[in-house]
Amino acid sequence: MGSVSVKKVVRVFEKEGQEPVVALQDVSLDISDKEFVCLVGPSGCGKTTLLRIIAGLDTPDSGEAALNGEPIKGPDPERGMVFQEYSLFPWRNVTDNIAFGLEMKGMSKAERRKIAEEYLNIVNLESFGKAYPHELSGGMRQRVAIARALANEPKVLLMDEPFGALDAQTRNTMQRELLEIWRKTKKTIIFVTHSVDEAVFLADRIVVFSARPGKIKEIVEVKIPRCRDRTAPEFAHLRKYVLSLMGEGTS
Repeated sequence: MGSVSVKKVVRVFEKEGQEPVVALQDVSLDISDKEFVCLVGPSGCGKTTLLRIIAGLDTPDSGEAALNGEPIKGPDPERGMVFQEYSLFPWRNVTDNIAFGLEMKGMSKAERRKIAEEYLNIVNLESFGKAYPHELSGGMRQRVAIARALANEPKVLLMDEPFGALDAQTRNTMQRELLEIWRKTKKTIIFVTHSVDEAVFLADRIVVFSARPGKIKEIVEVKIPRCRDRTAPEFAHLRKYVLSLMGEGTS
């Protein structure tokens, strides 16, 4: 089970000789178990800051984030993180990259290899276990990063612009593959993106942030059945509505 609760979170960044920057102001949000939620908003609106607070990589100045009712005090394998840059170890092959967290837990080599192979199958890379990161495309490297996060059996998968560096065609493919991984693993996913099109394609709900100081402007429920057709009128209508909330005409 992976339900996340954020209550009245405030985060202010201070630098000597500069005005304080209010990244998040009074942000409250509840995310249900197995839900897929996308966070969108202008650059600098606090989306990644909120994700880092949920990950335990940053601490709010006031308010609280909790997983299953337990306050988040720091990083924990229960919350897996996938970044835009793949952060794979170039000297380890794909299987060993996926098994890294399991190795840190002291799991036996045979057991961690078995789990790594299971997640290789889930991300459709079963024949690439012995390959090294430099031998893989960007999309394949990101699938390895997702498999590595999932291998630790997190309750929540946190994704920060994971497809932002990919070309448009690969990005669309990865979106479809991520939905399939989500269907197979039944994880709660919180996904930061600058792309409204991506958010409408992926999410159960889209959390729209205002410009700094970051507040939740509106939470939009996406009722379009999956798999979603980007050319359908209802898709275009919802995309246009979310863009209007962000003060943009086009994306």
